[in-house]
Amino acid sequence: MRNLESFYRLIFALLLVFSLSAACSNDDDVNEVDDVTDDLTDDINGSDDGDGNGDGNGDGNGEPDPDAAAVFVLIDEESIDNGNEPNDFTETDVNDDISQIGQREVLAYFNDNAGEEITLYTGQTGDEAWFVLKEIPSSWDEAGPNENGARNFLEAGPGLGQDESEDLLDEIPEVTPLRATGLSMLTGQTIIAIVYDSDISINYDPLEGNLQGENLGVVAFEVLNVTERTDGSDSDLPSVNIRILDYAAVAALELNLFSNAPTPESSSEPEDTTPPETIPDIELSPAE
Repeated sequence: MRNLESFYRLIFALLLVFSLSAACSNDDDVNEVDDVTDDLTDDINGSDDGDGNGDGNGDGNGEPDPDAAAVFVLIDEESIDNGNEPNDFTETDVNDDISQIGQREVLAYFNDNAGEEITLYTGQTGDEAWFVLKEIPSSWDEAGPNENGARNFLEAGPGLGQDESEDLLDEIPEVTPLRATGLSMLTGQTIIAIVYDSDISINYDPLEGNLQGENLGVVAFEVLNVTERTDGSDSDLPSVNIRILDYAAVAALELNLFSNAPTPESSSEPEDTTPPETIPDIELSPAE
């Protein structure tokens, strides 16, 4: 009888040890899953990466990385205007009811819909809708109120939109219209843009732009992807899927110039309407 009792105790002890071991193993698995989940959450939110320094892409509260920057872009009525496809914005959506030279209010639709993803068309070859600057005129630096000429333009300084003055906005060198390749190179970039209420006029020999005219205001967004348009004419440039950003949250970011944006040979060459399979790396430089 004693031997049988000892046998049962041994079996019970073995079962207890096995149960405890399994429980500990399950806890480790749960902890591993929790660790992976935490890592993914940190990557998405840009929060703490484990060293307590918060070295991700943001601070976890939806604020931009203080070391980030935005590409400075100009957009005309071929992309954002009331009645334009594919969004059919109203006049009030795009500030058309308050447009004027030097208008720098955030477009109402963009101001009210931070986080929303929308698609924008980008014009046609020879009638592009997105433009970038490759250099900043020294006259803009001197205009004030800041020492940075790009910032003076963005804030409509003297001669750059203030009190509807625009004498510093004609014959601006290297105003570059973006076609499929250039648009594709903006994928993943944060954009701060001034939006015009008319076409931006470009001369190609030499390459320069007339940036005079009424403005609808400003917008901020992230470029998510660029896709070929198949629902229009052969000269239609790609559509761009964007995520609208809170302008106030990015307004103070450093401004960058798209310094290696492809330069068109003329209003018709190259046609460049299809995004390339391999997108060239973008080169950015401070807008100084």
